[in-house]
Order: sequence, then structure tokens, then C-alpha cells
Amino acid sequence: MTTRSLYRAVGKHLGATCEPARAPGQSRQTGLSVRPMRTGRLLGSGRSADVYEIDEAWVLRRDREGWGDAAAEAAVMEHVRRHGYPVPGVRAATGRDLVMERLSGPTMLEAFGAGLLSPREAGVTLARLLRGLHAVPARVSADPGVRVLHLDLHPDNVMLTPDGPKVIDWANAEEGAPGLDWGMSAVILAQVAVGGEPHAEVARETLAAMLGEGTPGVTEDGLVEARRRRAANPTMSVREVQLLGDAEKLIRTLLH
Repeated sequence: MTTRSLYRAVGKHLGATCEPARAPGQSRQTGLSVRPMRTGRLLGSGRSADVYEIDEAWVLRRDREGWGDAAAEAAVMEHVRRHGYPVPGVRAATGRDLVMERLSGPTMLEAFGAGLLSPREAGVTLARLLRGLHAVPARVSADPGVRVLHLDLHPDNVMLTPDGPKVIDWANAEEGAPGLDWGMSAVILAQVAVGGEPHAEVARETLAAMLGEGTPGVTEDGLVEARRRRAANPTMSVREVQLLGDAEKLIRTLLH
């Protein structure tokens, strides 16, 4: 079965709508705007945002905490989409509200739970998505070494749609060195892998596959900064912060 066929099969078996963004965004504004909207049926909730139904084609993602900047997030999404990167389309954005394309299919995490996606397939896909994103030129910086970074790319932020994987939750996006993006994805997976939770072994195998797909993009500076940022993340629990040391050790072991 080809990768595209696999996504179609998974999406047909597990219909779902996209999960909401869950973290602070940027402050840069765009021309995309919409007045505050009345919400429809609640489709999903994350740590700080909810997703509501508008109609069959569109959903409203609303930030509950007031941290995010939907217009800035939309600008990044539209920039990478124009360069062929797989993200939901955006119709409008303002303040804490983002109106975006309604996606069909499960997240990678949901596909794991249904036994429809292997950790290796997931890890390889994450690596390819990171490389594809870092091939997109920066939206603001003219420095050729600077790229768009997602900074939260993990299995629960990849939707397996009939048209292939699409990356959601761009609230953390910024521009910088690609090694930081790789470091963030690796640390997120490694925290789950060393945490002893039900998905621990799946996360470890996914991480190993991601780091083993071609030349790993993790750098020393990127890994150190990723750990620092995760420790400073206000949505992290005490337990999650305590796991960072073991998570970093696992990453370094897999890299050598």
C-alpha cells in the first residue's frame, strides 16, 4: 500500500475534524479578518482552544485563554500553503478567532489508537514534513539560513486526510534555524516515550524512525533550546517538566 493509499484508508475508517491550536501565537497582523462569530456545535477542545462547526466546509477555532494571535497564525499558514505545504485553508482571522478549512480524517495519534498506522510510518512522515517545511523560504527574514518553524509538530497535530497528511496548530510558529524545529518535535515525542504512559513505546519507535529517516536535522543548539522552551511552557505539568532530562538522554542515545 502506498503512503497516499494508507492515508485514504485510515481517513475512511476514522472520520474526524481537526484539533484546535493550543499555544501562544505571534503578534504580526494580516489583512484576513472577521467579526467575532457565534459558535456552532463544539467539535473538539485542546489545552487552551476550542473548535466549533460553521458548516460542512469550515470550522471556527477559538482561543479560550486569549494568548494567541489568530491573524498572525493565519499569515504563516497562508504563506506555507502558497509554497505547496499541506495545511488547512484559512478564510478569515481576527483576535482569538480563526476560520479555517474543515478537514476529514483522524490525527496520527487517533490512527495509532485504532491500530491503523505504524510508528515507523508516522516517524518517517514527520521527518518528511519537517524537511518539506524547512524548504519553504521565510516569510519575513531575508537570511537564507532562516526558515519557517512550526515548533509543535507531533502526531496529534498531523491530520491524515484523503489528500494526504495536513499539519495543524500553527500558533507557535516563528522563523529561525531548522534545528530548533527538529529539537522541539524530538523532545515532545521523547517526553511521552520516557513517561511510562500507554503510548510510550509507540512514541519511542516513532522518534527513532523520525531521527533515522535520512540525516537527522537535530542540532546541539536546537536540542538545548528546545528543552529550555519546553521547561518554560506554562501549559506543561510538573511531571512533564521532570521528564525533560530523561527525554534529552533518549534523544542523544538515538542520535549516536
